Amino acid sequence: MDQDFLLSTPTAKWLYHEVAEKMPIIDYHCHISPQEIAEDRKFDNISQVWLGGDHYKWRQMRFGGIPEAVVTGDADPREKFRAFASVLPRLIGNPMYHWSHLELKRVFGVEQPLTAENADEIYDLCNEVLSKYSARELMRMFHVKAVCTTDDPVDDLHWHEQIAADETMEIKVLPAFRPDKAVNIEKEGFAEYIHKLSQVTGRSIQCTEDVIAALCDRADFFAAHGCLCADHGLDYCMYAKPDADAADRAFRTAMEGTRPAKEDADIYKTMVTIACAKKYTQMDWVMQIHFGCLRNNNQIQFQKLGADTGYDAINSQSGVEHVAPLLNALAENQGLPATILYSLNPSDNTALVSIAGCFQKDGKTGSVQQGSAWWFNDNRPGMRTQLTELANNGMLGCFVGMLTDSRSFLSYTRHEYFRRILCELIGEWVESGQYPDDRKQLTKLVEDICFHNTNEFFGFQFERMAYKNG
Repeated sequence: MDQDFLLSTPTAKWLYHEVAEKMPIIDYHCHISPQEIAEDRKFDNISQVWLGGDHYKWRQMRFGGIPEAVVTGDADPREKFRAFASVLPRLIGNPMYHWSHLELKRVFGVEQPLTAENADEIYDLCNEVLSKYSARELMRMFHVKAVCTTDDPVDDLHWHEQIAADETMEIKVLPAFRPDKAVNIEKEGFAEYIHKLSQVTGRSIQCTEDVIAALCDRADFFAAHGCLCADHGLDYCMYAKPDADAADRAFRTAMEGTRPAKEDADIYKTMVTIACAKKYTQMDWVMQIHFGCLRNNNQIQFQKLGADTGYDAINSQSGVEHVAPLLNALAENQGLPATILYSLNPSDNTALVSIAGCFQKDGKTGSVQQGSAWWFNDNRPGMRTQLTELANNGMLGCFVGMLTDSRSFLSYTRHEYFRRILCELIGEWVESGQYPDDRKQLTKLVEDICFHNTNEFFGFQFERMAYKNG
């Protein structure tokens, strides 16, 4: 993993080292804690910042036979690090091998591969380096210009207010509106959540329209705190013809603690999503739709550890056939905002790009587009496939690029990983004669995909400049 890692052609090397490597980062979808940024947290050890909350690494540790007490339990941090080091050499072909070593190299200066034999030496070295850095300093190390965290509508955004008031913090840290708990009516805990939403908004919530009104109130609150985007996480994409009676029937059933019929639940979810999208359009927000995840499959472990602990998978019934009618319903309701579509099922790549092409807005570049290779797909072949399908059936030049989708302050190397893969792919096309070796156009393409497109699509309002020239 030297300086030309993943770069095999002269064009790829030039594009990465002279253009992509020097571009700043906008991480428009992540799960890092705004509290840790506000308090500028310093981490006690590398296991805390590297393994804590990282279900990607937890899954691999379980594959490697590491006991759960060491994976997510209260084992000694050094023991956890040793355990991960013991499984890492077996991850040949897995992006976790690449990410982990890029993180060790970029942040801690570790050049040798991590193994069980050198784990203690590297653990001590990393802790010594880490003692000099805080959460914000790690962000600055990677030239991060802005991040959007993932925030529930009932959140009081206290930590975001604290960050915004801190004149020493030059990085934009904005909330992102995540209304899943109010939309996904079939999920356990829906009734309790609606009661909380009612308390926060001061509204009596008795029907679907009341839920919509409450969410719109909270969207206004988020907008006042600088929010530029919403993110809807769905197990599957749904569309059902709106029917207020059926939606309210689903709502009443769920509020009684019973799971509503799927047909009624889909109607409720469709109506709330349509209404939210119209609100986002009015506020000029970006709407992200993530779907195709089969969640919490191991119920024994879910009961012990909760959600987002490494027990999710790809949903083969992603509902991609409902994406077009859903977008059409948003458009007919005069509420189709700038939209990014993500499916966890890689079989949906071509469908999403072709559907996006049907809903472009007059005068706006790439107003609906497929998002980056997500979660189980953010590996080298997954990224190359997504980028190639986007190029084949859409417009790669208007793509908004990569995100970390991570809870770790070390994960910005995923942008490097993406950029190397992007430059390698473009380099192959240039050197095989599929695109001219026009350095000016190539520079613009790569700068746009790495930074400018995201900046303009979301409205971050950073000044456009040629970062490769400083």
